[in-house]
Amino acid sequence: MILATLGGCSTVPRDGPSGRAIDQGAVADADGASYAIVPLDYAVAERIKATAAPYGGSLAAAASTQPVDIIGEGDQLAVSVFEPSGSLFGGGGSSTGIRSGGQALPSATVDRSGTIAVPYAGAVRVAGLTTTEAAAAIRRALVGKVGNPQVSVVMAENASNTVTVLGEVRQPGRKPLSVNAGTILDVLAAAGGSPRPAQDVRVDLRRGDQTFSAPLTAVSSDFAENIRLQRGDLVSLSYVPRRYRTFGAVNDITLVDMPAGDTTLADALSRAGGLNDAAANARSVMIFRFERPEVAQALGVTQPATTRGVPVIYRLNLEEGEGLFTAGTFLIQPEDIIYAPRALSAEVSKFFGLIQQVTRVVYDLSVTSTLTIN
Repeated sequence: MILATLGGCSTVPRDGPSGRAIDQGAVADADGASYAIVPLDYAVAERIKATAAPYGGSLAAAASTQPVDIIGEGDQLAVSVFEPSGSLFGGGGSSTGIRSGGQALPSATVDRSGTIAVPYAGAVRVAGLTTTEAAAAIRRALVGKVGNPQVSVVMAENASNTVTVLGEVRQPGRKPLSVNAGTILDVLAAAGGSPRPAQDVRVDLRRGDQTFSAPLTAVSSDFAENIRLQRGDLVSLSYVPRRYRTFGAVNDITLVDMPAGDTTLADALSRAGGLNDAAANARSVMIFRFERPEVAQALGVTQPATTRGVPVIYRLNLEEGEGLFTAGTFLIQPEDIIYAPRALSAEVSKFFGLIQQVTRVVYDLSVTSTLTIN
């Protein structure tokens, strides 16, 4: 009767594979095993954490050495011209344009030909120059017309050395670059930062026909990823939530958004309301994961890798005290599936419950048929 009962349990409806079916899937056949099963203990959890995870992308190759203090089309310049005699540039005025002493003319905007108009000098080409080089160019244009002119050029409005910031930032738009504020974190700070947790944000940098990507956590923690930008770059922040799933004999089968910081297996089981003590097999709590090949190698797993990683099932025994310590140190990764199979006793109970329902229906049908015939 016991053998018949166990055989009948395989036909009982369930919400996931049985522990026996999972074990069978890890046994190699002619086509090889589908996945590897790794017993999870404290040492394994620590070994996984010791294998540093890659960032999942990098911006380092996009680091720019292009200068960001070059004058370009649309920039507004404040040009000051000083002369000892004051015969041409004497007089009063404001400090926002061309002046000598107190005289000023409106600030000059670099036109599409890359020039600005300077009194007594005409059109002076300044595009592609620094402000110091532009001052020297204007001085040369005034020599012979102004006695010993002294010229100073200041960037009044930076319109050409800018990048565009879009996506998950508080203040999207065009942001200026400068010699002391030209890194990607400088630009994101000018945009008010992201309202999302850094672990859930991906930074995409578009330059010409190339795109570079990295997690915001990498940009904010690794000096090599906080690259210098160049004019015309497009920086976009995307919200990529980290999630895991719970299935089987837990009290809450759900898709969970991971909070900021690390999430341990103990945290995840707590959020799921713990195991169902009337059904779960606490000796076989499982975490399904496509593991990084370097981690699989460190654990001695020889399972071939797929395009997503090495398919591994970590199995933890929560009936032992050590299991609780391990659950508190094992870190859940995005896309993990936490699964608690039903205990054999729960399967047997469910099978007999189903038999009872079927026999009751058969009894009701037979009684109804007898009454109809009579």
